[in-house]
Amino acid sequence: MTTAPVSPLLQHAMSEALAEAQEAARADEVPVGAVLMHSQTGDLLVRTQNRMRRDHDGTAHAELLAIREAARLLGDRSLLDYTLVVTLEPCAMCAGAIVLGRVGTLVFGAWDDKAGMCGSVGDVVRHPRLNHRPEVRGGVLEQECSSVLKEFFATRR
Repeated sequence: MTTAPVSPLLQHAMSEALAEAQEAARADEVPVGAVLMHSQTGDLLVRTQNRMRRDHDGTAHAELLAIREAARLLGDRSLLDYTLVVTLEPCAMCAGAIVLGRVGTLVFGAWDDKAGMCGSVGDVVRHPRLNHRPEVRGGVLEQECSSVLKEFFATRR
């Protein structure tokens, strides 16, 4: 896991993902947002957010939607040249999709000690038997990402 200082490019990308998370919260979705950007240029290809309630689909997580849309736009399932930036550590389903989509780099904000599968509960994305393992960086703008989730759930208790 990378622990270097956060670059302005990653800060900007995570800010965009946070904006998506806040929009999801306004739609009464669990506030998780994601962006997929070209790793070299920083150009944003896709912006998404959780849509499980709106789409009546338990698999409509921000990460999965970003991977699907990027593959459709690029006409290629391999996303080696791209960085997925998401506000919450991916679950097992999303971690598997990150591996299968061959995402080059994963960056996430808040750690998920209940369902996170990129270092917290388990580590699907770096399993040694898999043929693709993305670079992973967790804890980027962690406080801001955690706050969005805490505020959302505080209003529901």
